[in-house]
Order: sequence, then structure tokens, then C-alpha cells
Amino acid sequence: MYKYISLVIFTLVSFSHQTFGQKDITVQDIWETYTFYGKSLPGFNFQKDGRHFTRLEDNKINQYDFTTGDFSKTLFDASTIAKSNGFAGEFSAYTFNEDESKILLETESEQIYRRSSRANFYTYDFKSQKIEAVDKEAKQRYTSFNTAADKVAYVKGNDLYIKHLDSEKLIRITEDGKHNHIINGATDWVYEEEFSLAKGFAWSPDGTKIAFLRFDESKVNEFTMTLHKDNAYPEYETFKYPKVGELNSTIAVHIYDLNTGKTAKVKLEEESDIYLPRIKWVPDSKNLCVFKMNRHQNDLKLLLANAITGKSSVLLHETNKFYIDITDDLTFLKDGSGFIWTSEKDGFNHIYHHDMKGKLVKQITSGDFEVTKLYGVDENNKKLYYQSTEGSPLERHIYEVNFKGKKKKISEASGWHTAQFSSTFDYFVNTHSTVNSPSSYVVYGRNGKEIRSIEDNSNIKDLQKEYGVQPVEFFDFKNKENVSLNGYMIKPADFDASKKYPVFMYCYGGPGSQTVMDKFGGFNYWWFQMLAQQGYIVVSVDNRGTGGRGEQFKKMTYLQLGKYETIDQIEGAKYLGGLDYVDADRIGIFGWSYGGYLSSLCLLKGNDVFKSAIAVAPVTNWKWYDSIYTERYMRTDKENPDGYRNNSPVYFADQLKGNYLIVHGAADDNVHFQNTAEMVNALVMANKQFDSAFYPNRNHGIYGGPTRSHLYTKMTKFIKDNL
Repeated sequence: MYKYISLVIFTLVSFSHQTFGQKDITVQDIWETYTFYGKSLPGFNFQKDGRHFTRLEDNKINQYDFTTGDFSKTLFDASTIAKSNGFAGEFSAYTFNEDESKILLETESEQIYRRSSRANFYTYDFKSQKIEAVDKEAKQRYTSFNTAADKVAYVKGNDLYIKHLDSEKLIRITEDGKHNHIINGATDWVYEEEFSLAKGFAWSPDGTKIAFLRFDESKVNEFTMTLHKDNAYPEYETFKYPKVGELNSTIAVHIYDLNTGKTAKVKLEEESDIYLPRIKWVPDSKNLCVFKMNRHQNDLKLLLANAITGKSSVLLHETNKFYIDITDDLTFLKDGSGFIWTSEKDGFNHIYHHDMKGKLVKQITSGDFEVTKLYGVDENNKKLYYQSTEGSPLERHIYEVNFKGKKKKISEASGWHTAQFSSTFDYFVNTHSTVNSPSSYVVYGRNGKEIRSIEDNSNIKDLQKEYGVQPVEFFDFKNKENVSLNGYMIKPADFDASKKYPVFMYCYGGPGSQTVMDKFGGFNYWWFQMLAQQGYIVVSVDNRGTGGRGEQFKKMTYLQLGKYETIDQIEGAKYLGGLDYVDADRIGIFGWSYGGYLSSLCLLKGNDVFKSAIAVAPVTNWKWYDSIYTERYMRTDKENPDGYRNNSPVYFADQLKGNYLIVHGAADDNVHFQNTAEMVNALVMANKQFDSAFYPNRNHGIYGGPTRSHLYTKMTKFIKDNL
């Protein structure tokens, strides 16, 4: 009966499209021909003058005037450089040294994990016009100049090296690096994924010292992925992956002094079950700031370590009854007077100014809003630039504030704004969109005056008209605990309030995330519009635990991940089911990663509300996920057995009543295929029927060639068949 009703709706919608001349969106349009792919701007490679930027084009580094967009000149042309020292005349990335007299060229890069790669690097000197290979023996990681650009440091084979560019003298700082055992100057898998930290070393500002992290992961348990590559036997990739409650790497910080050749170990007191998620030099090069955090991640100390002796003292100490999120929002002022720091200690993330003894000078921002990005500190003018939720958690705006707290809003139109500032803060690019309008890119000056438009994505606006997209509408409702929750809705083109429509909900819902934003969507936006064309109402709801609304709203899911998120999504579905134009018997839900975890829980615990669910790459038991992420929110399964047991889908397989599609990449290094395999086993043992799909050799993103088109075609068919 439901399929018959759906067919009637599909027929009516198809007829209305023909009547109004609107074209049908297809999965192939979205994921094969990329018809709806909007124009975006890569990060600007600003030059030190603050007016020019450079761009890699056709193996050239071209310079442009930021204020006009006009081409200035070609700074480097690989075709004019003699192919020597292994350089083949092509490069994929580049970085300048501080005075822009030299460049590092990256070639033949290969991805390792999400934020890590290895490549061959070459240095080019503009004065001598010579190009030299950094290391001819093997690819390197994180190759970078010191301040004077007379040396480079890099990681090779899990050891840290320094090369003198003039004499080509090579210093091997460490010698104990070994795969799956010791890492020097880089980080292990879980630091890279959960602390967004891949490079594990830092030059001192004066270029005479180098601080680096050392990971001993020899006792960390290993995980093996199976790769199928048309050989007689599959290949196996084994790497260290600490799961909940298991041993983490033992980590230390060392400082190597180039003048003496000696290495000092930073003294940390406790050295077990700690995290060191950031290291940052103080401008005087005499001290290194080390972030030190306990395993529960609710006690953070900023330590100042003497660069010669390694002796450390506490600069700042923060605790939290839940957990502390690590960011890069620490700026030491060059005049030595103190530092700028962000913290949630008053219930919302705000900006603070401290002196070099850690004493609070001033809380620069305050109020019931979140500072969501600190763009930088303009010390010459005693100003800071940041993004915040002031006005609405659905929007983001850009602000300028001085050290005394006097602020000015420098973004105007409603919606979502992000900024890229020039090195001198004289100019910035404002990227702006709304939920219904694509991104535009405009250059502004320091006075807030618009200088020029770079791109307005008018072609996407034309496609919206051509394909008859429907406006995304915001709504809110209150859950049973009287908490107001935000949502958005896309209705079919021929919407008739007297009819009943099926609802397809999209969720993510993880800590600090948001799906309900006044911001233009990506590929899923077009897929949701396609479903709306086919007669579905598409909805997304931000449950408790999501971001933009302060610490209490975000962290109230602590120790109970999944519980309140599931309650809110179920109540959202019930709210929708109570609307006159919604068929309460045909509500489905879809999510990826944390969203797949949540969609699974919703179908199982809300089996009287949801008719179907799609879960892509889901966590199905938190004990199978990594230590840093999971313990931050849940502690360990031994400390919190009820939190794990009561909120892991694998334990509720017997409650399945609706239609369930579970999908996973078999080479997912993040959320392991193990999660889906165990879930499938639980469903089989509960004698429950389900649909599944797996993608060999694909990671957490499930992409490559026609893979995404294949996946979205499968999901679309599942929706049509079961909703």
C-alpha cells in the first residue's frame, strides 16, 4: 500500500516538473558529471606585504594583486628550471620561507591518513636559481624551513633530521624510529585523527632549536585491514590503534639545540596516561609551551619549559567537570607581554588576555554566544579578529575587537560568514552563503569597505532556478523537557498541505556539530532536493549535544553519548508526524559516521516511530572506537559500563522492526568495518532481516571513481522501496 501511494506521489511530482519546465535532478548529475559543483576558493597563499597572494598554476607560482585580482608576475616557472637532482619539472604544493627568498617544492605526494602524507621535497633559491633535493634516499614528511632558511627539518622513517642547505650537512637527531614502535617528529594515528595534529616538531623562532614529540607505541594494540588488489592473496595493512581503555602511546617532548648538539627532555612530572596535544614556542625562543592533559581530558595545563634544561612550570591551569576541547587558539604576543587564549570556563567559548605569569588581564569577549574561530591577532593595532554565533547559533559573523573589549561587526548580511585575512590584516576575503544561496567571495579592506567581488556562483543560482529547487525552511520545536531544538525542512515543489507526505530525516548529532545552519550545503543539498522532487519532505534536526549554543547544551550528553540525541531525534519525528501533511507511518532517517550510529539507534529504540534507516560507516559499540575521542565523552567502558551498554546499537538488534540498510568501507581506518560486521552478526543472531553493502578498499569517506554515485544510487533505491 505504501509503495502504491509513493508511486502516485512520484507520478504527480513528475507531471508538475514537466508542466513548469523544471528538470529532474539525478544521482548521476550530482556524483558523476558534477553538474552542481560550485566554485570555491582555496586558501590564499598571502605574501608578507599583505597585498599580494600566489597561486600554483600549470607548474608555475604566479603572483596576483589581492585588491584587483590582476596578475602581477610569475615568481617561479618549473619549465625554466633544469631537471636535476631528481626534480622532474612538476610539483603539487609549495611554501615560502619567511623572507620569501626560497621555496620548498613538494612532488609525488602520497596520502597516509587523513592529515598525513609523504613526498619528495626540493628547495629552490631565487638568488642562486639552484634547485636541490632535500633527501634523495626516501620520501619525507613535514619538511619545513627554519627562520633563516639555511636549514630544513623533516621526518624520514620515523626519525627527525636537519639538513644544512649551504653545506648539505645532515644531522640525524634521532635514531630509534621504527614503524609501529617509535615515532619521532610525527604523531600516531589517534593524535592525527582526534587532536588534528600530524606534524610533531616545531622550529624555535630564532632557528637554533627544534622541539619534537616522541611516541612510543610499541605496547599499543594493532589493527589490521584487508585490501583486495587483484592478487592471489589479499594485502594486509596493520597499524597501531588504541581503543577504549587500552594502552595509549607513551609520549615525551624533547628539545634539540643546534649550537650544542644536545637534546633536553621536557620534565612533565607524570608521564603515563597523559596527552600532549600541542607544543608552541614563545617568541623569545627561550621557552616552549607544552599543552599537558590528563587522560580524562578535563584537566589542562599550559607548561612553560626551559629550552636548555627542560625544566617546566605551570603557566595556566584549567579544569572542567566535563571535558576540555583542544584548539589552536593560543597566541603569544611578540612584545612578551602575555598571550591570547580561548576558553569555555564561563559556559561559552570566549577570548581571554593573560600576562606571562598566567594572570588574567582581561576577558575580551563575553555573553551568551560562542567564539567559534579566532582568526588572528593584529598586534600593531591591538586588535583581534574572530567569528562567533552572536545573534543566532544558526549563523556565523565576523568581528573585530580591541584588547579593551570594544568590538565591531564587520560582516553584514544574514547567514554564514567565514574570513581569510591577509598577513597584515589590511584585507580579508569574506565567504558568505545562506541555506538557500551559494557561496560568494568578496574582498574587503580594513575599513570594512568592499573592494571587489571574486566569485558569486551565479551559475549555481541559475541551476537552482532551472531545476526548480525548493527553499529550505527553518523551524523549531520543544522536546518533552521543554528544550527548544532547531530544524530545517525541504518540501516538495507541488506541496499541498491537504496531502500526506513521507519524511526523510538526515542526522549527524555528534558533540559540537551542527547540521541546521544558515549555510549553503554541498552535494547532500542537491540529493535532498532530488528527494523533494520525488515527493519526500526532507528534514534535519540538531539534537542536544550539538554546537553553537554553549557548553551546557553541548556537554549535557557527557557519559551518555547517544541517549539524549536519540530521544531528541525520535521526538523530532513525533513532532513531524503530528503535522497534518506528514504521513507518520512513513518516516525514515539517514546518517554517516556518528550520524550512522544515531540513525541506527533511532530505528532500534524508536521502532514505533521510524519505518526505515540508513547507516553509513556507523559506530555500533563505543568500545570499538578510539581512546581519545570516546573517552573524552564517555570515559572507559569499565568506568561507565551503563553508558556503553545502554547506548550501543549492537545491544538492541533484537528491537529491529523497520527496514535497515547498513553500509561500510572495508578499509575504513577510522570507524573500523568491525563495527558493521559485529552489528550484522547481532542482527543475524536476532533473526532480523536487513540490507547491507560494503565497499572493498574504501576508507571512511567511501569514494573513488564511481563509488559515491554507486552508493547514493543504492540509498535512493532503498528509500523508494522502503519509505
